[in-house]
Amino acid sequence: MFNKLALKIGLLFFLVILTVEIILFYILYTNLVTDRVEEVMGDLLARGNTHRDVLEENFTESTMNHVSIMESESDFIVVITDENGEVITSSDPVAPEMVSVIEHTDYGEIPRAGAILKSNWSEEKYVSTDSPITFNETHSGHVFMFAGSDSIERIIDHLSHKFLLVGLLSLFLTVITVFILSRVITRPILQMKKAAEQLSNGNHHVELSAQRKDELGDLATSINRLSEDLERLKIERNEFLGSISHELRTPLTYMKGYTDIISRTNISATDRDKYIKIIQEETEYLTYLIKNLFELARIDHNEFDIKKERIKYADLIKIVIARIRPALEEKNIELIFNCPDNFILMADSERMQQVLLNILDNAIKYTPEGKQITIEVSQNKNKIFTAISDTGEGISEKDIPFIFERLYRAEKSRSRASGGSGLGLAIAKEIVELHDGAIWVESTPGKGTAFIISLTTEGLDEKSIAD
Repeated sequence: MFNKLALKIGLLFFLVILTVEIILFYILYTNLVTDRVEEVMGDLLARGNTHRDVLEENFTESTMNHVSIMESESDFIVVITDENGEVITSSDPVAPEMVSVIEHTDYGEIPRAGAILKSNWSEEKYVSTDSPITFNETHSGHVFMFAGSDSIERIIDHLSHKFLLVGLLSLFLTVITVFILSRVITRPILQMKKAAEQLSNGNHHVELSAQRKDELGDLATSINRLSEDLERLKIERNEFLGSISHELRTPLTYMKGYTDIISRTNISATDRDKYIKIIQEETEYLTYLIKNLFELARIDHNEFDIKKERIKYADLIKIVIARIRPALEEKNIELIFNCPDNFILMADSERMQQVLLNILDNAIKYTPEGKQITIEVSQNKNKIFTAISDTGEGISEKDIPFIFERLYRAEKSRSRASGGSGLGLAIAKEIVELHDGAIWVESTPGKGTAFIISLTTEGLDEKSIAD
């Protein structure tokens, strides 16, 4: 139970809010109690000063009796003394606690505006004030005002009850608020957790709401994208396994079938040689296919070595052209080649030949007899562009985004003889990207296709490039 994220967040919020509320309530309560006590003491002093002012104007026995009678009907006690502290009159009987206050009063320490003598209501029975009487600039007596501490305690108790009620209500609202907030905050996280569990269990079709414009919304978008990518990878994996199974099964079937045939005793020498040649061709194709698969596996595991060296690009292309010359002559295809001799690259010569051979092999397969293929090389400040264009039937727009995927064929019905294994372009793309370059395709159906390779000249100084 305590491992639940919602509970942990809720408890954290609750403790933080509760701590803040306790501190604020304590400060507010203390200030209110202090204000109420000061208000009572201020009223008591003001009441004594009022009586003092009246007596200073008419310091007679009748006036003092009038003041005493007035206070006898209130919750306060007034005691009037002479200049020596002898009680003249009082509204209530003078208690021993009052006598001690009256006897220890020093007129010289009491200002004209009066003073609060006892204010510690929690320990004293009475709180008191002293308002000295001055008649004709002569000290004539004192007006002592007393209030029972129990009256202040009643005020404080009333205030405490209200604070307790408000505190309990705040605590209840805090619990409700924290519960709602924790649920609101953790709901999308829990949904993402369930989505991640579905992905780990093989269910790659999950969809989370990505309407939020915060980090959780970004995370939901990433999970949705991951789900789509995993679903696509699953489909591609199944297609890849199906395609590679077909690619391997076909030559193996031919090899097994023709091996059975040539093992017969009644087969002629001519047929035997023909079938042996077919077996050799299928063996070569199977070797080529496995080699390509092995190279792709090495690329995926970052074990594909690229050894860059300074090479003259025109010379490299000429080597490739020499290797494909028989295939060009067989289909009577004209090759137009244009590359300045001073173009220099830092590249792996063997791997770049493999890239050009794979692309040119495709170009030859899809270019009709008697047509032409063009290799055009150009350079800007820090890049060399190689455009290999054929005059074949072109590639449809819907197939272009997938043309570099493994075992992808634009025409599923195309035979292996004309369509290849579907791995050459994938390997070419990986090799170019390992050279920090890029490769893309431009095609117009019915007119032809152009593969463009972009390679950087970074790493060469200006003199090397000029040379």
